[in-house]
Amino acid sequence: MNIAKAKTFLIITVIIDSMGIGLIGPVMPTLLKELGSPDVSTAAVWGGLLATSFAFMQFCFGPLLGNLSDSYGRRPILLVSLLVMAFDYLIMGFASSIWILFLGRLVGGITAATHSTAMAYMADISKNNEKSQNFGLIGAAFGIGFVLGPLLGGVLGEFSARAPFFAAAGLAFLNLCFGFFVLPETINKNNKRPFNIKRANPLAALMHLSKVSGVSRLLLILFVYDIAFYVYPSIWSYWSEERFLWSPLQIGYSFAAFGLCMAFTQGYLMRKIIKYKGENTTVLWTLYINIISFLLISFITEAWMVWMLIPIISLGVISGPALQGLMSQAVPDDQQGELQGLLTSITAIGMIISPLLMTFTFGFFTGVGSNIYFPGAPFFISFGLIALCLILFLKNKIKG
Repeated sequence: MNIAKAKTFLIITVIIDSMGIGLIGPVMPTLLKELGSPDVSTAAVWGGLLATSFAFMQFCFGPLLGNLSDSYGRRPILLVSLLVMAFDYLIMGFASSIWILFLGRLVGGITAATHSTAMAYMADISKNNEKSQNFGLIGAAFGIGFVLGPLLGGVLGEFSARAPFFAAAGLAFLNLCFGFFVLPETINKNNKRPFNIKRANPLAALMHLSKVSGVSRLLLILFVYDIAFYVYPSIWSYWSEERFLWSPLQIGYSFAAFGLCMAFTQGYLMRKIIKYKGENTTVLWTLYINIISFLLISFITEAWMVWMLIPIISLGVISGPALQGLMSQAVPDDQQGELQGLLTSITAIGMIISPLLMTFTFGFFTGVGSNIYFPGAPFFISFGLIALCLILFLKNKIKG
């Protein structure tokens, strides 16, 4: 197997996946207002419900897809997911009501396996001491997509709030064609295991993998971290429009800046840090950085401050792949898909809770009749959650 070609496909897959997210992010407030939301606060609440519906389906189906990929291969799961992703964006692009958007998000959530299956694939082709660094490459690819996607989405959004959805559908379909011809299979008789329907649900997978030494506490930390981290996609567009009156193009530029910094930190800097300091110290340092970032962004009042903070925020993103690397090292090779499916479900729970918590908090503190005007309130909640992660990780480290 040509590992270089396999990595190239994974990177391109995740870039296009994250480009799709970035493409539609800048136009969501505008599209939701076109479909009946009277103001930004109401649009933010609807946006949170849409994100939650998508995440709920991920939670339910993530372990099933992970177990299927352990038994029947990564290749078919990735290719089918890309096909459905393309149709999902088309459904959203043609949506004439918010309820059709919900249908698109439900369907998309079921097969949103490109990221988790790509992580399992990367684990298959990585040595044990290289997993965190290679997971960082996936994070870097996600960041590159966040550079390109919002820029294109912001430009297309100036013409139509629907154009970015059609662009995302086209990108997903092109990547499907590319993967069909170049993606080899990594599952063989050495790392294949029989499909077990009893383990193909979130609770069963959690019970099984939490028995692995050191994994259960890390799963809890990642869960709390995800709730805090998903404040960014949950409210960034609404917060920046409310706080600074940014247009879709300006929102796109901010997403792009964040993605560029994230690509550098996860694709290059993270590899250097982990090589010299190890995963444990890396997680600890980046949790401290997250605490500082969330506290500062909660109270900023000038747009230039956002641009100053974005590089610092991007350093904190390293926490996620470093935690995943620690868990992947502890789990046997024939359970990597199951682990990534469980991590998808845990992330999905965070994506269920975070959009609801953060958008309703944002609406409460910015809506008409609000007694306290505090647009940064969701970021302050994330500050508290990351502080909890730090406490849990320090206890885990002392126990270890």
